[in-house]
Amino acid sequence: MAIAAAKGRLIAVIGDEDTCVGFLLGGIGEMNKNRQPNFMVVDKNTSISEVEECFKRFLKRDDIDIILINQNVAEMIRHVIDNHNEPIPAVLEIPSKDHPYDASKDSILRRAKGMFSAEDTK
Repeated sequence: MAIAAAKGRLIAVIGDEDTCVGFLLGGIGEMNKNRQPNFMVVDKNTSISEVEECFKRFLKRDDIDIILINQNVAEMIRHVIDNHNEPIPAVLEIPSKDHPYDASKDSILRRAKGMFSAEDTK
C-alpha cells in the first residue's frame, strides 16, 4: 500500500465538457510518459468506438486507479463496463449537468447490491 501511495495514482475522467473542465480545474489533469491525457471530452460528434477505445486504454494504464464516467456516456459502452470485473481501476458512474444520475442503470451499484441480502441492511 505504501508503494502505491508513493508512486501516486490518477483519476481518469470520461465525460462531457463541463464535467471534464470541472475536474481539470480541481487539479486531476495529467499526461503520462507517452503524452496521453487522463481525460476524454465526449461530445455529440464522438463515436462510440472512440469512447470504447479510450475506456479500454484507461483500463490498461497502471497509473490510473479510478475512472469517473458520465452515466449517459457509460450507457454508450455498457457492454464493456459490464465486462470489467477487476477492483482497480474502479469505475464510478457520475451524473452530468444535463443527465441526472439513475441508480437503476449503474452496473457497479447493481453488483454491490447483489452482494448483500435484505437482512444485511437491518
